[in-house]
Amino acid sequence: MAQASASIRIPVSAEKVWALTGGFHSLHEWLPFIKSSEAKEGGRVRHLTTDDGAEITERLQTYDNSARTYSYSIDKGPFPIKDYLATFKVKEDGDEGAWVEWSGVFTADGVTDADVEELFKGIYVGGLEALQAYF
Repeated sequence: MAQASASIRIPVSAEKVWALTGGFHSLHEWLPFIKSSEAKEGGRVRHLTTDDGAEITERLQTYDNSARTYSYSIDKGPFPIKDYLATFKVKEDGDEGAWVEWSGVFTADGVTDADVEELFKGIYVGGLEALQAYF
């Protein structure tokens, strides 16, 4: 099983970061390449559209507002993977700081583990850098 992860410190409170990122359908508000997020199945599924028109369907697996974390799987998307499970976490890091972690485990499908690990590492790092720049 392949895996990738990224983390970053953001110099605002974890509460502020979670207020933006904690909504399962808020990805398009801070992740630049996500054009839209449409809620389906009572909010447990998000249908994402990217700037280049790709469509991704993700399913919420776990959500813990007090711990500021959620996990999700990908039901459909343009990625050469299967059995994808990602976790997004926001933790306190000092008085006015947040530590944000984004990680995933998955099985490569038709490509090497290294290829998909590099792909998702790039998505996570780029996404967290965009989140940091938002603040």
